[in-house]
Amino acid sequence: MPISSIAIREAISEDIPFIQQIAFSTWPVAYSAILQKEQLDYMLDLFYQKDALLQQMRDGHHFIVATDDENVIGFASFNLIKPLTFKLQKLYVLPSEQKSGAGKLLLDAVIERIKLKGAQKLQLNVNRHNKAISFYEKMGFTIIQEDDINIGHDYYMNDYVMEKQL
Repeated sequence: MPISSIAIREAISEDIPFIQQIAFSTWPVAYSAILQKEQLDYMLDLFYQKDALLQQMRDGHHFIVATDDENVIGFASFNLIKPLTFKLQKLYVLPSEQKSGAGKLLLDAVIERIKLKGAQKLQLNVNRHNKAISFYEKMGFTIIQEDDINIGHDYYMNDYVMEKQL
């Protein structure tokens, strides 16, 4: 698919089923070698139930989607975490569409939007064993610390915090 056929737009609540479908398609591919199935299922349920996504939207998480011929193929979300610093909360592209440029377009769109709000830094968390680390490094992010986050049920997210100066 040519990158020129991919469009980025603001997500609306009617996009939640597409966001869920992308997460449920992408997470097993991205995390099955890293997380036990029980933790993966728990996290998908915790973060991607309709009510959880609606709450994230109400709490100031901005969602954008990547589309190709009206099909949603990826999404990202971000929010302000402290003055001049935003956090990329989510960035996922359907496995069949990875390497299409959609991920870079989503990231660029996030950066464009937060720069308009005066951002100087963009941070993200990524699992310490996730292959996406190299993507983020290519995009100018550097690891600034490790973060172990208790998400309940004796599950932890063992992440790196990465940051990009804007």
